[in-house]
Amino acid sequence: MTTLALAVPSQAQAQGDTIVIARDTDFNTLDPSRSWCDSCQIYLTAVYDQLVRIGKDNETLEPRLASEWSVSDDGKTYSFTLDPKATFSDGSPVEAGDIAFSLMRLKNLKAGASFLADGIESIDTPDAKTVVVHLAAPDPEFLGKVSSPYGAIVNADLVKEHGGTAGPDADKTDQGEAWLLENSAGSGAYVLKSYRPDDELRLAANPNYWREAPAADAIVMREVQDAVSQMQMLQSGGADIAMQIDPDTAETVGSPDVVTELVPSFNFVYIALSPGAKDLEVPLGPKVREAIGLAIDYDGLLEVTTGGAADLIASPVPTGFPGTKDLPMPAQDVDKAKALLAEAGLGDGFTLVAAYPETNIYGVDLTIMMQKVQQDLAKVNIDVKLEPVTFAVWRERVGGDHIPLTAVYYAPDYYGSGQYANYFGMVPGSPWYGRAGGENAEGLANGRMAELLEEVRTAAPEDAAELYHEMALEMIADRVIIPLVNPKLVLAYRKGIDGVRYAVCCNLPLEELSKQ
Repeated sequence: MTTLALAVPSQAQAQGDTIVIARDTDFNTLDPSRSWCDSCQIYLTAVYDQLVRIGKDNETLEPRLASEWSVSDDGKTYSFTLDPKATFSDGSPVEAGDIAFSLMRLKNLKAGASFLADGIESIDTPDAKTVVVHLAAPDPEFLGKVSSPYGAIVNADLVKEHGGTAGPDADKTDQGEAWLLENSAGSGAYVLKSYRPDDELRLAANPNYWREAPAADAIVMREVQDAVSQMQMLQSGGADIAMQIDPDTAETVGSPDVVTELVPSFNFVYIALSPGAKDLEVPLGPKVREAIGLAIDYDGLLEVTTGGAADLIASPVPTGFPGTKDLPMPAQDVDKAKALLAEAGLGDGFTLVAAYPETNIYGVDLTIMMQKVQQDLAKVNIDVKLEPVTFAVWRERVGGDHIPLTAVYYAPDYYGSGQYANYFGMVPGSPWYGRAGGENAEGLANGRMAELLEEVRTAAPEDAAELYHEMALEMIADRVIIPLVNPKLVLAYRKGIDGVRYAVCCNLPLEELSKQ
């Protein structure tokens, strides 16, 4: 108990109109066009606006910087009319040139979530309040993509002044990141006050906010890694909100001043195999991957990681998204797993290295989860060597020589199933085809998945769900991405804090928070 008490930062007292959030953050940067993480989503939606944004029902798109929009009959041209009231935090108006600069910078930096803008061919700005986006091919999820936190619109003049570029060579010429780590250039409810990596992020209310002003004067996101320390801060008044409380810890709450709620989410945790990894002891062919999937005790994992406060998930698409109805849920079959390994000539077993970020996410401790996976795979003679690493090391390894077995998590960028097919599908050019070392693994490319992605571009809305369903089945059959846990989310906060909810756009919409 003494050790845990010492882990609570004594300086983290929440006072006045400042709301303090305890969170194990995973920021890779604060540059909106380079960022790519769950904490980034929270920050970006607080500081930057997008053209459109998802509503409180977590599904419907609503106006934001764009007051109106239309789509051409061929699905390749999107026209937006900007809200004349929209201004940046320095008081200057948001204009069409800012939209064009921001979206083309996202595309051309070829970093973070650039793949969301890959389909943009060109952008016209016939006047200061009109934006016309031309796509190379129809994309029924384009509005969803620009609604994501990574569709953040920056003050182009300000970012250019500090080294930002958006041209085709932006990945080589852009120098804007360093300035954006210390400053913000958005039109959102808050502005960046200060950022100290692995310590705290501090936001202040935007004095020139063009929409209804946020209730809180300031938001502080403080780095606190484990759930117990987060809960201690909550109970002592050192924090107003704790974001990664697991259900077991929530049950230990002894303070009448703390509220906990268990709510469904679209977040999930998964393991992934890299058949093209450099350091494989044996090939991870289809039979081996299927055997690994069958060896896992899925129901036991829900108990071990969340005390049962979670759901199984069939495919790398959250249950409830288009195309997920009636997908087959995973189940353990150790005998079949052993038979498949014997057919592959691996009945005597082999060793598999598992490197993963050492973190607690959505109430799931990845180390505890991987220890359970290790135990399950031992039953089919697979010896898993666990290597917990920092996020920075993980990113380098998964994109370098690739990791034979890893574990990580995913929160949706917007409401739409296409993002999962594009991100997890075994199609050359997709992020996980690259991480799996697809170029080194013969036969890993899934031709049918590529066909389905093309078909859905021009499909009628009533047909799209059926195509997404088939895509989910293809990802299940590939068994490169094996989703394990869809945890319910523990909302934990002190009485008097209003506006705490789960949001598909950003996990927690900061502009809705208030403190009585």
